Amino acid sequence: MIASAGSGATEQAADPKVEAELDRLPTMPIVQLRARYRELFRTEPPKAFGPDLLRRSIARHIQEKAYGGLSREHQRMLNQLVKAARTKPNGRIEVPRRIKPGSELVRTWNRRTYRVMVMEDGFAYDGKTFTSLSEIATAITGTKWSGPRFFGLRSSPAQADDAKVADGS
Repeated sequence: MIASAGSGATEQAADPKVEAELDRLPTMPIVQLRARYRELFRTEPPKAFGPDLLRRSIARHIQEKAYGGLSREHQRMLNQLVKAARTKPNGRIEVPRRIKPGSELVRTWNRRTYRVMVMEDGFAYDGKTFTSLSEIATAITGTKWSGPRFFGLRSSPAQADDAKVADGS
Protein backbone atom coordinates (compact mmCIF):
# COMPACT_ATOMS: atom_id res chain seq x y z
CA MET A 1 0.00 0.00 0.00
CA ILE A 2 1.39 3.36 -0.95
CA ALA A 3 -0.21 6.37 0.69
CA SER A 4 0.04 10.02 -0.14
CA ALA A 5 1.82 12.40 2.18
CA GLY A 6 -0.27 13.39 5.16
CA SER A 7 -2.76 10.57 4.75
CA GLY A 8 -1.87 9.03 8.08
CA ALA A 9 -1.07 5.69 6.46
CA THR A 10 2.40 4.28 6.08
CA GLU A 11 3.93 2.69 3.04
CA GLN A 12 3.69 -1.10 3.21
CA ALA A 13 4.52 -3.92 0.86
CA ALA A 14 1.55 -5.90 -0.37
CA ASP A 15 0.81 -9.04 1.63
CA PRO A 16 0.69 -12.01 -0.79
CA LYS A 17 -2.11 -13.71 1.21
CA VAL A 18 -4.23 -10.56 1.15
CA GLU A 19 -3.59 -10.04 -2.55
CA ALA A 20 -4.48 -13.67 -3.30
CA GLU A 21 -7.80 -13.33 -1.47
CA LEU A 22 -8.56 -10.08 -3.28
CA ASP A 23 -7.74 -11.76 -6.61
CA ARG A 24 -10.29 -14.53 -5.87
CA LEU A 25 -13.18 -12.11 -5.22
CA PRO A 26 -14.09 -11.36 -8.87
CA THR A 27 -14.71 -15.04 -9.63
CA MET A 28 -16.57 -15.94 -6.43
CA PRO A 29 -20.25 -16.77 -6.87
CA ILE A 30 -22.75 -14.74 -4.85
CA VAL A 31 -23.36 -17.63 -2.42
CA GLN A 32 -19.68 -17.66 -1.45
CA LEU A 33 -19.58 -13.85 -1.31
CA ARG A 34 -22.49 -13.82 1.15
CA ALA A 35 -20.79 -16.49 3.27
CA ARG A 36 -17.51 -14.55 3.30
CA TYR A 37 -19.39 -11.35 4.21
CA ARG A 38 -20.99 -13.17 7.19
CA GLU A 39 -17.56 -14.40 8.32
CA LEU A 40 -15.97 -10.96 8.16
CA PHE A 41 -18.79 -8.76 9.43
CA ARG A 42 -20.54 -11.30 11.70
CA THR A 43 -23.92 -10.26 10.34
CA GLU A 44 -26.10 -10.98 7.35
CA PRO A 45 -25.24 -8.95 4.26
CA PRO A 46 -27.85 -6.34 3.33
CA LYS A 47 -30.44 -7.81 0.98
CA ALA A 48 -29.89 -4.95 -1.45
CA PHE A 49 -26.20 -5.85 -1.85
CA GLY A 50 -25.58 -7.57 -5.15
CA PRO A 51 -22.29 -9.24 -6.05
CA ASP A 52 -20.52 -5.97 -6.87
CA LEU A 53 -21.25 -4.31 -3.51
CA LEU A 54 -20.45 -7.52 -1.65
CA ARG A 55 -17.06 -7.72 -3.39
CA ARG A 56 -16.31 -4.07 -2.66
CA SER A 57 -17.32 -4.36 1.00
CA ILE A 58 -15.31 -7.52 1.50
CA ALA A 59 -12.25 -6.10 -0.28
CA ARG A 60 -12.34 -2.88 1.77
CA HIS A 61 -12.66 -4.86 4.99
CA ILE A 62 -9.78 -7.19 4.10
CA GLN A 63 -7.51 -4.30 3.12
CA GLU A 64 -8.41 -2.28 6.21
CA LYS A 65 -7.60 -5.22 8.49
CA ALA A 66 -4.30 -5.89 6.72
CA TYR A 67 -3.07 -2.36 6.07
CA GLY A 68 -5.02 -0.14 8.45
CA GLY A 69 -8.00 2.15 8.05
CA LEU A 70 -8.48 5.84 7.55
CA SER A 71 -6.41 8.32 9.53
CA ARG A 72 -8.27 10.16 12.29
CA GLU A 73 -8.23 13.33 10.20
CA HIS A 74 -9.77 11.62 7.17
CA GLN A 75 -12.33 9.79 9.31
CA ARG A 76 -13.34 13.10 10.92
CA MET A 77 -13.67 14.72 7.49
CA LEU A 78 -15.78 11.81 6.23
CA ASN A 79 -18.03 12.03 9.30
CA GLN A 80 -18.52 15.76 8.67
CA LEU A 81 -19.50 15.08 5.06
CA VAL A 82 -22.01 12.43 6.11
CA LYS A 83 -23.50 14.79 8.68
CA ALA A 84 -23.74 17.56 6.07
CA ALA A 85 -25.39 15.20 3.58
CA ARG A 86 -28.03 14.22 6.12
CA THR A 87 -28.92 17.84 6.86
CA LYS A 88 -29.16 18.97 3.22
CA PRO A 89 -32.64 18.36 1.81
CA ASN A 90 -31.40 18.14 -1.78
CA GLY A 91 -28.55 15.80 -0.85
CA ARG A 92 -25.89 18.16 -2.22
CA ILE A 93 -22.88 18.64 -0.05
CA GLU A 94 -19.99 20.99 -0.47
CA VAL A 95 -16.57 20.06 0.80
CA PRO A 96 -15.25 22.88 2.96
CA ARG A 97 -12.10 24.37 1.49
CA ARG A 98 -9.24 25.48 3.60
CA ILE A 99 -7.38 28.31 1.97
CA LYS A 100 -3.76 28.72 2.98
CA PRO A 101 -2.67 32.11 4.27
CA GLY A 102 -0.74 33.78 1.48
CA SER A 103 -3.13 32.59 -1.21
CA GLU A 104 -4.63 35.23 -3.43
CA LEU A 105 -8.25 35.18 -4.55
CA VAL A 106 -8.84 36.84 -7.89
CA ARG A 107 -12.28 37.84 -9.17
CA THR A 108 -13.28 39.82 -12.22
CA TRP A 109 -16.50 41.76 -11.73
CA ASN A 110 -17.92 44.27 -14.20
CA ARG A 111 -14.69 44.25 -16.24
CA ARG A 112 -12.56 45.05 -13.21
CA THR A 113 -10.21 42.59 -11.48
CA TYR A 114 -10.26 42.39 -7.68
CA ARG A 115 -7.54 40.71 -5.62
CA VAL A 116 -7.91 39.51 -2.03
CA MET A 117 -5.03 38.15 0.04
CA VAL A 118 -5.81 35.37 2.51
CA MET A 119 -4.22 36.06 5.91
CA GLU A 120 -4.07 34.11 9.19
CA ASP A 121 -6.70 36.34 10.79
CA GLY A 122 -8.91 37.25 7.82
CA PHE A 123 -8.64 38.73 4.35
CA ALA A 124 -6.81 41.80 3.04
CA TYR A 125 -8.51 43.88 0.37
CA ASP A 126 -8.05 47.50 -0.69
CA GLY A 127 -5.68 48.25 2.20
CA LYS A 128 -8.11 46.98 4.85
CA THR A 129 -8.51 43.73 6.78
CA PHE A 130 -11.87 41.97 6.68
CA THR A 131 -13.05 39.06 8.79
CA SER A 132 -15.14 37.51 6.02
CA LEU A 133 -15.19 37.23 2.26
CA SER A 134 -18.86 38.20 2.30
CA GLU A 135 -17.96 41.66 3.61
CA ILE A 136 -15.57 42.09 0.69
CA ALA A 137 -18.05 40.78 -1.88
CA THR A 138 -20.67 43.21 -0.57
CA ALA A 139 -18.17 46.09 -0.72
CA ILE A 140 -17.30 45.24 -4.33
CA THR A 141 -20.83 44.71 -5.64
CA GLY A 142 -22.85 47.02 -3.42
CA THR A 143 -25.28 44.16 -2.71
CA LYS A 144 -25.32 41.30 -0.23
CA TRP A 145 -23.34 38.32 -1.53
CA SER A 146 -21.99 35.04 -0.25
CA GLY A 147 -18.26 35.75 -0.26
CA PRO A 148 -17.17 32.14 -0.85
CA ARG A 149 -19.62 31.90 -3.75
CA PHE A 150 -18.56 35.27 -5.18
CA PHE A 151 -14.90 34.21 -5.20
CA GLY A 152 -15.67 30.79 -6.69
CA LEU A 153 -15.01 28.75 -3.55
CA ARG A 154 -18.54 27.36 -3.60
CA SER A 155 -20.28 26.26 -6.73
CA SER A 156 -22.53 28.65 -8.57
CA PRO A 157 -22.93 28.18 -12.31
CA ALA A 158 -22.47 31.81 -13.38
CA GLN A 159 -20.08 33.21 -10.80
CA ALA A 160 -17.68 30.29 -10.29
CA ASP A 161 -16.65 30.27 -13.96
CA ASP A 162 -14.63 33.49 -13.85
CA ALA A 163 -13.21 33.19 -10.33
CA LYS A 164 -9.91 31.51 -9.52
CA VAL A 165 -7.55 30.92 -6.62
CA ALA A 166 -3.83 31.58 -6.97
CA ASP A 167 -1.86 29.62 -4.37
CA GLY A 168 0.61 31.85 -2.61
CA SER A 169 2.96 29.07 -1.53
